[in-house]
Amino acid sequence: MEMSRIWKAVSLAIVVMMFTFIAAGCADGSSNEVNVGIVLPTKDEPRWVQDEQRFKDAIAKTDYTSEILFSQGSSAKEKENVETLISKGIDVLIITPQDGDAAASAVEAAKKEGITVISYDRLITNTDAVDYYVTFDSLAVGAAQAQYLVDNSQGSDVPLYLYAGAASDNNAFLFFEGAWKVLQPKIADGTFKIANSSEAESLKDKAELSRDELSKIIGQVTTNWDANESKNKAQTHLTAVSDDLKGDVAILAPNDGTARSIADVFATDSAVTSFLVTGQDAEKASVQYIIDNKQSMTVFKDVRTLVEDAMGMAIQVLDGKTPETTGSYDNGNTEVKAKQTDVIVVDKENVKSELIESEYYEAGDFTGLE
Repeated sequence: MEMSRIWKAVSLAIVVMMFTFIAAGCADGSSNEVNVGIVLPTKDEPRWVQDEQRFKDAIAKTDYTSEILFSQGSSAKEKENVETLISKGIDVLIITPQDGDAAASAVEAAKKEGITVISYDRLITNTDAVDYYVTFDSLAVGAAQAQYLVDNSQGSDVPLYLYAGAASDNNAFLFFEGAWKVLQPKIADGTFKIANSSEAESLKDKAELSRDELSKIIGQVTTNWDANESKNKAQTHLTAVSDDLKGDVAILAPNDGTARSIADVFATDSAVTSFLVTGQDAEKASVQYIIDNKQSMTVFKDVRTLVEDAMGMAIQVLDGKTPETTGSYDNGNTEVKAKQTDVIVVDKENVKSELIESEYYEAGDFTGLE
């Protein structure tokens, strides 16, 4: 009997210890289970750091959990991030691909585990493993940039310098396609004269470009979304052309980071008397450039809305509901259902009303704001 009581005591002690360990694990939050996994491309651009905080704020309003990882410009790291999140039991993956094609294998692994995949801001291409796409209307972004150049250029034979994003980013094609449809008629009628792309010059009479034709132009004028590459390319172009392709010029720059680098180069060339330069993302540095007349405009994409759309879609999936969509995009393999968000053109005239009064930024973030 004595031995029986001892064993009972030992057994009870073991049970108590196991319960204590389990309780401690729950109390200190060491459970690795995550509901929503989010993979963003890099911490080196202000846009994605802002997105990180907004995603954190959005998930904090729910009963769900999330984890955000950055790929730092590496498709290999991106795949590793997805695998890490899969191992933590995510039900929804929100991912901005570093390379649209390369990300396919990563999301296919997620899809095999029954995870809903939401492509965020950039489309993952050539796979059927993407369930939804949350995006700004990328064609409208390019069209808005181009229309600004058309509306604010004067005379004829205005030198037109074309730049594009990374060829690995499907959005770069959409931005350029949207811009080309607006610019091409004005190139054909002599309003603009292409200054820095022989491929674009050879296609100037074509209103609709194939993917291959777009690829040839983008291959010549890509910035790879990189400030230094943009600077070097602009310097090369200005060195290569004669003064008749300078004077008052128009510059299609794909986003704010490249716009500032390109603008800085054009501003130092004494043969360039004035320039219009486009951008997008409404980065703080570019808003200051616009106030200071160093950059002409930016396409404001209210990321607050995009984050809300993406997280709202994820919550609907987690709640067992079907997310609402407003259109679809062909990713080369399938039509991906999409939720689109509108864009706004911002220049010096409306920078205060669109960015300050909407509380996107604070007035104290800038100098010289009227």
